[in-house]
Amino acid sequence: MAELKLSESRDLTRIERIGAHSHIRGLGLDSALEARDVSEGMVGQTAARKAAGVILQMIKEGKIAGRAVLLAGQPGTGKTAIAMGMAKSLGLETPFAMLAGSELFSLEMGKTEALMQAFRKAIGVRIKEETEIIEGEVVEVQIDRPAVAGAASKTGKLTLKTTEMETVYDLGAKMIEALGKEKVQSGDVVAIDKASGKITKVGRSFSRSRDYDAMGPSVKLVQCPDGELQKRKEVVHCVTLHEIDVINSRTQGFLALFTGDTGEIRSEVREQIDTKVAEWREEGKAEIVPGVLFIDEVHMLDIECFSFLNRALENEMAPILVVATNRGITTIRGTNYKSPHGIPIDLLDRLLIITTQPYTEDEIRKILDIRSQEEEVEMSEEAKHLLTKIGVDASLRYAIHLITASALACQKRKGKIVEMEDINRVYHLFLDVKRSTQYLMEYQSQYMFNDADEDDANAMQP
Repeated sequence: MAELKLSESRDLTRIERIGAHSHIRGLGLDSALEARDVSEGMVGQTAARKAAGVILQMIKEGKIAGRAVLLAGQPGTGKTAIAMGMAKSLGLETPFAMLAGSELFSLEMGKTEALMQAFRKAIGVRIKEETEIIEGEVVEVQIDRPAVAGAASKTGKLTLKTTEMETVYDLGAKMIEALGKEKVQSGDVVAIDKASGKITKVGRSFSRSRDYDAMGPSVKLVQCPDGELQKRKEVVHCVTLHEIDVINSRTQGFLALFTGDTGEIRSEVREQIDTKVAEWREEGKAEIVPGVLFIDEVHMLDIECFSFLNRALENEMAPILVVATNRGITTIRGTNYKSPHGIPIDLLDRLLIITTQPYTEDEIRKILDIRSQEEEVEMSEEAKHLLTKIGVDASLRYAIHLITASALACQKRKGKIVEMEDINRVYHLFLDVKRSTQYLMEYQSQYMFNDADEDDANAMQP
C-alpha cells in the first residue's frame, strides 16, 4: 500500500519571529520559589532567579510599591532574560513597560517627561462598573429583507433562551449589522450590553457541538446560561494611567495611542487624573495595580534622570522599578565622578541588588540545546559539543548566532542535520570579538586613524 503523504499547511494568521528571548516562558520556579535547574527556558542563575521570584511574589501580593531592583552582572549572563521571565510570570493584567536607557536621548520630548510616561505606563488601573446585559443561547435569527432594495431598512427577530426561559427580541438595522459582523448563528451563546448594544460571542453551546463534523481550534464550547436572560454583571476594565493621560490630554487622544505621537502631557492633566482615580478608589470603583518598569542599560542615564528616579520612587503610585547594567565602577553620565555601575550612591542605596554569574560549560550546553529547539535546528552531538566549546572560548551570544548560520550552511549542502563541518565553516566566515581584535592589531597600520598600542590590545581582549 502506497504511503499516504499529507501536504504541509502553515497557519498564516499568526507569524512570530524568533527573538533573542522568545524561548523564555517564565522564571522556572516551583511553588516553594526554588529555582529548577532547567525550566521555562531558563538555565542556571538559581540565586538570581530565586531573588527575582521573591520580588515577583511581593508584587503579586501588592506588598511593595516604589521599590527598585538592580540586576547587575557581566554581559551575556541572562539579566534581560530574568526581566523577561518576570514579565511572563506576572501575567497579562499586571502592566510591564520596557525601556532602554539610550532611548530617552532619542525621543522628541524631555528626558524626565519620557521617564514619567514610562512610569505611568507601568501603573494599571482596574476599573469596575456594573452593567445590564442580556445573555443567552441563540435559538433563531430571523431577518426580513425588503423586497425592493433601499425601500426600507432591514428588520428582524432574535430568539434567545436560557435553561429556564426563552424570549423573542425585535432587531433594528444596527443590531442586525452587529450580528452580521460577529457572524452570530443559532447555537451560539451571546452577551448583549443593553447600554451600548455591543454583542460579544461567548462561545458555542455544548448542546449544538455535534452540528458540524469539524470545528476550528478557536471555537469555545460553553454551557447554556441559566436563570434570567437579563442580568446585572460587574465588568472590569484594565487600563494604564498613561492611556488615561493621553485620552484626556487632547481632543483626539484615543487616536494618539495608536500613532504613538503622544507628545508632552501637562502636569495639570495628570494631577486631575490622579485626583479622579483617588476618588474612584475611595468609592470602590477602581483599584491600582502597580506594575513593573524595566530599564535596560541604566548606566546610559545621566545625573538629571537619576535625580528624577529618586523623587519618582517616593510617589505613592510608583511602580516597581527593575534596572539592569553590565558596567563596573564607571563615570556617572553628566558628571566627572565615578560610582559602582555608573549609578549615584544615593540611588544605589534604594536598590535591592541581584547579581548574575557567568555560565558554566554545562549550562552553556543546555542553553544551546534550548535555542536549537527554538530555532528548529537539528544538530549532531559532535556539533553541539564543538558549539559549546566555542561558547566557552568566545561568548555565549556568538555561539547562539552560529546556530541559524550553520543551519543555512547545512541546507546549502542539502543536509538534514547540522554537523561539525557546518559549524567549522561559519566559524571561519564570522569572527568573534577576540579574533576580530587580533586581526585589527595585526593590520592596524593599514587602517585610518589608528592609535592603538600593545597595552590597548591587551585591554580590548574580553
